[in-house]
Amino acid sequence: MTTVSDFERLLRGAALRVTRPRLAVLGAVHAQPHADTASIFGAVRRELPEVSHQAVYDVLRALTAAGLVRRIEPPGSVARYESRVGDNHHHVVCRSCGAIADVDCLADEAPCLTASDGRGFAIDEAEITYWGSCPECRTAPATSGPNE
Repeated sequence: MTTVSDFERLLRGAALRVTRPRLAVLGAVHAQPHADTASIFGAVRRELPEVSHQAVYDVLRALTAAGLVRRIEPPGSVARYESRVGDNHHHVVCRSCGAIADVDCLADEAPCLTASDGRGFAIDEAEITYWGSCPECRTAPATSGPNE
């Protein structure tokens, strides 16, 4: 489990000032992998009732730019944030409930996929999203439609 002093070290290591909103946002992202902004805001607001939406957005932007959190946005989903950064992993998304989980890449180096023609780009990352049904949705009883 990551502690407040760990978060303070992370912030200082990224040359960011240690502030209560930054600590609260880092804590929320670490506690809720793949959380959306509304969930993060709710968690931060429980700790710091005076914090504004804009402050949370600003902190998320700063933490993302510093590489302390990663912003992902699977197609059809709002932006989500995770604390797992600096490694080569992808995501699997449930088509039914929207649950997101990490999937490790089989290759050890980034990017784990090589484009057949990079068109002159220096490719340093590949983003893969797998889609399917999570264990809970696969075992849930089928629901009938409204007219059945």
